[in-house]
Amino acid sequence: MVLNDEVHSRPYHTLQVPQRASFLAMLAQPAEREQEYAHVAGLCARYGCQPPPPEANFYAADCGAFRLRWERHGEFSSYTVFEPAVGGEPFALAAVNSLPPEWVAGLPGSLVVAAHVALMPGGANPPDIEAVSAHFSGNTLVGALLADGSAAAFTDFRIHEDGYSRFLLLDRGMGRRRAGRLLQRLLEIETYRMFALLALPLARETGARLAAAERDLAGITELMVTQGSADEPGLLDRLTKLAAAVERELAAGSYRFGAARAYYGLVKQRIAELREQRIPGIQTIDEFMQRRLAPAMNTCESVARRQTELSERVARASDLLRTRVDIVREMQNQELLASMNRRARLQLRLQETVEGLSVAAITYYLVSLVGYVAKASKAAGLAVDPDIAMGWSIPVVALLAAVGIRYVRRSVAKEHSRR
Repeated sequence: MVLNDEVHSRPYHTLQVPQRASFLAMLAQPAEREQEYAHVAGLCARYGCQPPPPEANFYAADCGAFRLRWERHGEFSSYTVFEPAVGGEPFALAAVNSLPPEWVAGLPGSLVVAAHVALMPGGANPPDIEAVSAHFSGNTLVGALLADGSAAAFTDFRIHEDGYSRFLLLDRGMGRRRAGRLLQRLLEIETYRMFALLALPLARETGARLAAAERDLAGITELMVTQGSADEPGLLDRLTKLAAAVERELAAGSYRFGAARAYYGLVKQRIAELREQRIPGIQTIDEFMQRRLAPAMNTCESVARRQTELSERVARASDLLRTRVDIVREMQNQELLASMNRRARLQLRLQETVEGLSVAAITYYLVSLVGYVAKASKAAGLAVDPDIAMGWSIPVVALLAAVGIRYVRRSVAKEHSRR
């Protein structure tokens, strides 16, 4: 049910000519979502309207003198107020004046888009450009015939003295439903245009920092060529810090640049849905966006691409430098192993020398014991010559000592190899 109802959410209004509308889009933080609901519910209570459900993302109500439309989007919320137009001047009065000024001033979030739309009768004849231009303070007009010529839309994409931009939609036989669709598309074009442009200041700031990071990377890679292995740990530390800074920039800007890309796609889609037909001497909305919005979006896209490419270049340089450092370490390890082998050979020779001395020392003491035994035997009356006994015992004792020491050394070596 929820998925099925999603395609029917945020329906357009059916509008009767003449009609005025005021539109506000507020950049809302997550903590301000509950404040939005309370704000709208308070207005409904003031005018006796049924408040929206707490989980609602879309709400529309007829409050008598005006109609209110409230929408929640991914990162912003929009408020549209409609009222019948009175008098022939499209922008002499504003629909937002039907709302309490303190309620409008207290809307949660930061104001990004504010626009007035006047839906007026147009007639079958071509629009009088001079008369239309007077409603926009003589500014250069942007406009076209829409929906197979059933309507004409004009704007100057400028913010006027009251802080609102202006759109004039002339009825040339479009009907109430099409009027609601066209008005909604015009407001969506303005909204998505402004939210796409939120990435431009970030792109300009990021571009300057990227240029500094690119120069730093170029300097590091140059030093990698000219300096020796002793300087490589310092270069690797600089490169690691640079990689961290680049990744921080990439993480900070990825959402904003991705959102700008999505918003720009929606702008182009909504313009295509208008099915514009040129009015001689006036830029169409599509031409205006191609000349004014597309370069800004190209700048954002270029900065986003530079971020990704710089991150990849830093990663490649880091891999190269780490490879060089690893090679140097391998060479140092080989030299260390060779030194350890030399030490082991010296220790082996020393051990063999010590073993020979040990055999001599053991033989000396054991032969001495044999001499004492022989002297004791002679003193006891046995026919034993101590000197002869000691002499004949020397080779036997020396051989047994040598065999015993070798057996002990081999047993220790075998036990060590098992471990």
